Amino acid sequence: MSEYIVSKSYQNEDFTENELPKGEYEECTFLNCIFSHSNLSHNTFINCSFENCDLSSAKLGNTSFQETKFKNSKLLGLQFSDCNPFLLVLHFENCLIDFSSFYQLNLKDATFKNSTLKEVDFTECNLKNIAFQDCELAGAVFENTILEGTDFRNATNYSINLAKNKVKKAKFSSYGIKGLLDSYDILIE
Repeated sequence: MSEYIVSKSYQNEDFTENELPKGEYEECTFLNCIFSHSNLSHNTFINCSFENCDLSSAKLGNTSFQETKFKNSKLLGLQFSDCNPFLLVLHFENCLIDFSSFYQLNLKDATFKNSTLKEVDFTECNLKNIAFQDCELAGAVFENTILEGTDFRNATNYSINLAKNKVKKAKFSSYGIKGLLDSYDILIE
């Protein structure tokens, strides 16, 4: 039987040995908590925030994140693609999200601020009208991705094949143009 927890604050807790009980967490705060390699599958987080937490390699099978905020957190190797897509809304600020996957997710209401997203898989995602504000995107994969209206002006090190993505009205800065030409194997000096 799963629990229903409202407005609870968790601080300095290590959930690697004793996992977070299965349940629905609403308006809860997790501060300085460790979830690394833990199983968060089948939990629901509604209007929750994770600050200064480590969720690296946590299992997210059918996990529901509705209006969930991650700040100053480590989220390495997460398979967000395993999450429940219903009402999924994620917000990231000052996070390490490297080697994670958002494969086929609708992220049009997500926010990415001052975060690193190296080697992240955005294949077949909907990223329409979002902004990558001061984000590092080295090795991030964009293929059959909806990037219409997406703002890359303050992002760095992205490589996007224009022929394999929907990019109408996407915004790029002049210094980022090289990342749009990588697939053509040309030299720019």
